[in-house]
Amino acid sequence: MLQHPDFPRIAPDSASRRLFLKRASALSVLGSAAPWAMSLSAMAEAAAAQADDYKALVCVFLYGGNDYANTLVPYDQASYDAQYALRRNLSIDRATLAPNLLTPTVALANGRQYALAPGLDALAPLFNTGQMAVLLNVGTLVQPTTLAQYQARSVPLPPKLFSHNDQQSYWQASSPEGATSGWGGRMGDLFASGNGNATFTSVGLSGNAVYLAGRNAVQYQVTTSGAVPVNGIRTPLFGSAAASSVLQQLMTQPRSLPLENEYVRITRRSLDASAQLGSALAGANLATPFPPSNSLAAQLKMVARMIAARATLGAKRQVFFVSIGGFDTHDSLLKVHPGLMAQVGSALSAFYQATQELGVAGQVTTFTASDFGRTLVSNNDGSDHGWGSMHFVLGGAVKGATYYGSAPVIANGGPDDVGQGRLLPGLSVDQYAATLAAWMGVSASNQASVLPNLGNYSLRNLGFV
Repeated sequence: MLQHPDFPRIAPDSASRRLFLKRASALSVLGSAAPWAMSLSAMAEAAAAQADDYKALVCVFLYGGNDYANTLVPYDQASYDAQYALRRNLSIDRATLAPNLLTPTVALANGRQYALAPGLDALAPLFNTGQMAVLLNVGTLVQPTTLAQYQARSVPLPPKLFSHNDQQSYWQASSPEGATSGWGGRMGDLFASGNGNATFTSVGLSGNAVYLAGRNAVQYQVTTSGAVPVNGIRTPLFGSAAASSVLQQLMTQPRSLPLENEYVRITRRSLDASAQLGSALAGANLATPFPPSNSLAAQLKMVARMIAARATLGAKRQVFFVSIGGFDTHDSLLKVHPGLMAQVGSALSAFYQATQELGVAGQVTTFTASDFGRTLVSNNDGSDHGWGSMHFVLGGAVKGATYYGSAPVIANGGPDDVGQGRLLPGLSVDQYAATLAAWMGVSASNQASVLPNLGNYSLRNLGFV
């Protein structure tokens, strides 16, 4: 059987077939207003679905667990010295940090200062002029948790802490590995009916990510060149255009069996979407230069082109997911991490410039995420799996030049540390996500559906956008 990237692989057991039919049915009605409206009404009012403006949310996921201490580096002398004492063999020379010193509108308590790591040079001006904010010590939580509660295990904790797969999933879905929907996709459920073509609501550029999967909405995957092509239709099959035509007929002609017919309906929908996207992108060119040989920049360039084509695609609300790997720096941190920082910094800067070129800088918000932070204590020439971390949010709507959250105490075994410099998060992913969801137009009542743990927090909107 032909396997197309838009379809889940079908397992032989009946449960898998039922799951496939459920998801296939959701995608097959994307162009039909009545069934989709019934799905939305079952989820409660979706005011944002009828928005007459445009907004996009772009998640930049740093796979592997980014080393927070060599990303946002303590700069005031006392804090720098405290961190240097814990990881002197991983430390960045303080003199090289001076050009990237961040100057917030409201200074941190106790004279605390931070600078961005070399490589993130292009982001420092965005922070200092108000287009970027920094979130201090964000991580996965079930509810607000104190160090004493963590040590006593007296409150629920995210399952399998410090595990890559589970923490990636918990970041993206509020559930461990095996989750079937993520908070980006659950927002997509609410927005899809307001888009001219619901297929382009939740868009991924780095393979399948649970973040984009909705309860009804299905993520649409594209490449840095555009739609994922069907080989044999994109180019003549066996050198024959006639053979390609026959293949397309075989893939799209109605069938009598329900499972086959759903497959055909999805195939037809996918081919139509591919043609629509290809046509839309043909007129979506950018003058903004993106750095070459940078996979993250290439992904973000395609996101920018799709945003440029938003009117042709009929999009009013979109959720994007891009990623870059290589952050599992157990060793060779000083050799590997600076290059990753340079890729991230130049890609994010170019993308922000592209949104300015398109006149949508205030309508596009980009944010970083990662499995977890890493240990402050060195393991020799690297760092191990941690928990809380520092993250960036940028865009014209961001209330920038500001830190959100509290600067953690730099100490092994300190009040913010569960061991080896693993930060106990002071801000949760749920609060981070709820703030972004509110900006996108998700009502307070629907935020509870998008983020199942949100009811555990009295402060739900961090106010950074």
